Amino acid sequence: METEKPLLTFFRAIQDDYRISSTHISVFAALLYYRNDKGFTNPIYAYSTDIMRIAKLSAAKTYRKCVRELSDYGYLRYEPSYKKNKASRIYLPD
Repeated sequence: METEKPLLTFFRAIQDDYRISSTHISVFAALLYYRNDKGFTNPIYAYSTDIMRIAKLSAAKTYRKCVRELSDYGYLRYEPSYKKNKASRIYLPD
């Protein structure tokens, strides 16, 4: 699988999307890295703390806001678990 394709597709899609900030880009890139590290599974099952560490975020509220907005904008699909001991499900585009 070509690892750069989803990131390039994302950058093309957000080029004219004023809603996307550098924090959104950081979270999306961290999710791609995490998926790569987990063997390209889709969906990925991830805890916010794992992604926050990769994306260099310190506030869980910021992470949740960004991943929810990326889902609302159609860049991924986010299914939060709402439980601390269960990872959220995140579908990334291929």
